[in-house]
Amino acid sequence: MAIQGIFTIDTGFVRPRFDAAYLVVQDGHGAFIDCGTNHSVPALLKALAEADLSASQVDWLILTHVHLDHAGGAGELMAQLPNARLVVHPRGARHMIDPSQLWAGAMAVYGEEVMEKAYGRLRPVPQARVVEAPDGHVVDLHGRSLRCIDTPGHAKHHMALYDSRANVCFTGDTFGLSYREFDTDNGPFILPTTTPVQFDPDALHDSINRLLKLKPAAMYLTHFGRVEDVERLAIKLHEMIDAMVDVARHNADATDRHAQLTQGLTELYAARTAKHGWRGDRDELLHWLGTDIELNAQGLGVWLDRERG
Repeated sequence: MAIQGIFTIDTGFVRPRFDAAYLVVQDGHGAFIDCGTNHSVPALLKALAEADLSASQVDWLILTHVHLDHAGGAGELMAQLPNARLVVHPRGARHMIDPSQLWAGAMAVYGEEVMEKAYGRLRPVPQARVVEAPDGHVVDLHGRSLRCIDTPGHAKHHMALYDSRANVCFTGDTFGLSYREFDTDNGPFILPTTTPVQFDPDALHDSINRLLKLKPAAMYLTHFGRVEDVERLAIKLHEMIDAMVDVARHNADATDRHAQLTQGLTELYAARTAKHGWRGDRDELLHWLGTDIELNAQGLGVWLDRERG
């Protein structure tokens, strides 16, 4: 079901309700925001059909950033969209034109077998179809303005989109993660993502505040879906960023630093979800957040090393 012309698409990456892309429809024209992986392309094309659009009616694919769960399928999707152009932060454009560095970096972490299975081979996007979007750039979707907002903190090449007609933001990873499995009577639970390698807590605080000043009615997160009550969630995000930084600094000199960071984040999330009214046990917490805990611990470690120079 669409809200103000916005369709939420489950890309199917990792598990249901983990990774979203969005389709914005205006007067017979469409724009995708993020796209998941190569394996997500059939779901995106199916969403087009459900919105009564053809592939030729898509004007734009807009990427919040080029991490592979958001942008890995960009080249494959663009090959199916004959009239679309790809919009990306200036720092990310070269990686869409030549994704070899993205592939090499991810493969060094995960290995080729996992990369092939999880993402598929990255397909380049022709340079002529790539539009670099500096801060304030406006994407015109048949008279509907989608404004690009530079939002570093999760990544230096991150931007969010502000849809003034719907008064909502598409936030990528800037406004954190909020999985529906943790919803309670107190609303959504939210936490920041500090995945490697460009986490910057000060920049992330500033980016969250910048989005909040727009007074949006809702945020559309890649992980996962539409959330409202944005002022409360922003307060929780700020608190959690500081708490995660405290965990990192407390364990900065530990000989088994990564293990301690992982344990510290697990304890932090267990305490905060319980306070939020979630009644799952530790095994269930790790089922839903285990991957995020591992990646967040890695990212905090990289941040600690960079802080030390």
